[in-house]
Amino acid sequence: MSSQRTALRTFAACALAAASLGLAGIAAAQAKLKWAHVYETSEPFHKYSVWAGNEIKRRTNGRYEVQVFPASTLGKEADINQGLTLGTVDIIMAGPSFAGRLYPPLAVSAFPFIFRDAEHQIKYARSDVFKELAKGYDDKSGNHITALGYFGTRHVTSSAARPVARPEDMKGLKIRVPDTPATLIFPRALGANPTPIALAEVYLALQNNTVDAQESPLPTIDARKFFEVQKNISLTGHIVESLLTICSGTLWARLSDEDKKVFGAVMQEAADKAGHEVLAAEARLVQEFRNKGNNVIAVDKRAFREAVLKATRPTDHGLRQRDYERILAIQ
Repeated sequence: MSSQRTALRTFAACALAAASLGLAGIAAAQAKLKWAHVYETSEPFHKYSVWAGNEIKRRTNGRYEVQVFPASTLGKEADINQGLTLGTVDIIMAGPSFAGRLYPPLAVSAFPFIFRDAEHQIKYARSDVFKELAKGYDDKSGNHITALGYFGTRHVTSSAARPVARPEDMKGLKIRVPDTPATLIFPRALGANPTPIALAEVYLALQNNTVDAQESPLPTIDARKFFEVQKNISLTGHIVESLLTICSGTLWARLSDEDKKVFGAVMQEAADKAGHEVLAAEARLVQEFRNKGNNVIAVDKRAFREAVLKATRPTDHGLRQRDYERILAIQ
């Protein structure tokens, strides 16, 4: 009888141990990942981040659970870039000008008027020059760029009293820009007064006249309701902006080769899908803003480009002339 009780206790202990191991195995198999960005839930960058998270879960048979944190929930763009190193986030979406803080050459794609149009930027995303710049970032930061997509073409909006139709109209204009060296180039070259403000705080800054103007793509102007507090929309097209998807080095190192292929493929698909939606939105928004009563100004972009290049060049900002010329040459 005593030996039976001992056997039962041993069996129960083994069963509990096995159950514990089983739960640990399930937890390990369902790694939870944090994906952070600064965009609103109404924007395609969030929509396709969620799509990508679901696809990663499906294509890895549930081994990875991705939770997306939108609208600066886990911090401003500078914070989430730093979070990759600190281990507070696993995946982010960020502009090259922010990622370029760790590897400055990467920010060359944010130099004013380097791209002719969105098609040129999309070709750059598939080019050897981008692959080389991405590898340079990976080597320097320890993180890994998985995708580059079209973010939108940046234009200037301004208050009713400060319409921008010519390069000279930028002089003395207090304009909000993202807090990166690359995004300061355009306004400074034209004599404006650039004021870095986090994206989440821009509407209030415009409403309170803390700044006279801001610059961003048309879909951002729409999603963030900047058109409500800025009468003028000047189609300067000064930066054809990219958006990177980046995995932390810690996450990338622990993925199998097969899972790396899945993550890379899904994230590039998501970037392409978001870029196509942005292009479609840009095609319709000019007329929609006019219908809302905004003063949409079709400027002479060549005059703006010439004024910028007369005042500055890539090497003045720690960018490499060779990278700049190779991007210009992409056909």
